[in-house]
Amino acid sequence: MKLKMVGITKRWLVPIALLCLLAMGALVWYVTAPTQENTYDTEEITRGDIEKTVLATGILKPALQVSVGAQVNGQLQKLYVKQGDRVTRGQLLAEIDPTLQQNALRKSEAALQSAEAQKQVTQATLKQYQQELKRQLKLDRDGSGVKSDLEKAQAQFQTQVAQLKVNDAQIVQAQMELETAKANLGFTRIVAPIDGEVLGIVTKEGQTIVSSQTVPTILVLADVDTMTVHTRISETDILKVRVGQPLWFYVVADPKQRYESVMGSIQEAPSDALQEDNPSSSSNQQASAVYYSGVFAIANGKRLLRTSMTAQVFIITEQAKNALRVPVAAFGAQQGKDRYQVQVMNGKQLESRWVRIGLNDRQFAEVKEGLKEGDRVVLAGSAGNG
Repeated sequence: MKLKMVGITKRWLVPIALLCLLAMGALVWYVTAPTQENTYDTEEITRGDIEKTVLATGILKPALQVSVGAQVNGQLQKLYVKQGDRVTRGQLLAEIDPTLQQNALRKSEAALQSAEAQKQVTQATLKQYQQELKRQLKLDRDGSGVKSDLEKAQAQFQTQVAQLKVNDAQIVQAQMELETAKANLGFTRIVAPIDGEVLGIVTKEGQTIVSSQTVPTILVLADVDTMTVHTRISETDILKVRVGQPLWFYVVADPKQRYESVMGSIQEAPSDALQEDNPSSSSNQQASAVYYSGVFAIANGKRLLRTSMTAQVFIITEQAKNALRVPVAAFGAQQGKDRYQVQVMNGKQLESRWVRIGLNDRQFAEVKEGLKEGDRVVLAGSAGNG
């Protein structure tokens, strides 16, 4: 009998040991298990700026850019600047061989002298004819003159008076040609029309310049201390944008640098519509995409912004500064236009609340009521994450 009891005890010993191990494991898990708060991704309610923006692409251009050209023909004799140089208004940039213009000036001076000499000859002859006319008139009054001689004297006098007017006109014409020749000689010295920077050299030393039809460009100057950004605003966004709205942008070359400005001007019509010879403007068919031009200025004291850089522009249409904000990722059920349900971590327990929101930029929403600063909300889809 005693042996039988010992067998039974041994048979239950293993299951009892397993039950003890399971109980101890459950106790350890209960003690060391993570709290409910740690099983959810939460975010604290804080204050910050909320911005609703319109995205546009822009191209940077200098506020003032001038193509400096030649108004006279000749060989480009000397360039006094190079690309990247800073120049001031009136500074000598280049010289064209002045031989042709100097010859034209001497020819004009000679023509003026000739016209003035012709006038002196006419005046002398006129004086002679005037005296002869007086003599014939006296003879006619005395009855001793010949009628034909009087008529001849009158004709000669009147002809010479007319010739004197012709000489005066010739002198004026010669003076104008002389002034033009002097100006052309001055045009052989190319000076800077503005303060700025040499963006590029188009014509090299030794090249022959012919300005008979169009003004050939020698170099390009620009005032790069202030740049303008020319943006393309989609027709779907144009009614949201207006002059004076704040904005910010970055250039593709340096996405980390943020620049701030305000919208300066907005074109009332797309650029394509302003071109009379554009086939699409006269056709009933609308282009696939319509863009309006918006322009604003930005200071460029550090010279980090360069011509033709591409800018990503964010035009702020609505803004809330230092607003109490909740992440949009915490939104659950929606009730009406501006009410959402969120889960708030209250100690170790979850609490459902209805929150009324204001401005929403799709990342954060302005809290009007239902939450306070420091509350922790559960982000949607985070249940069970440890």
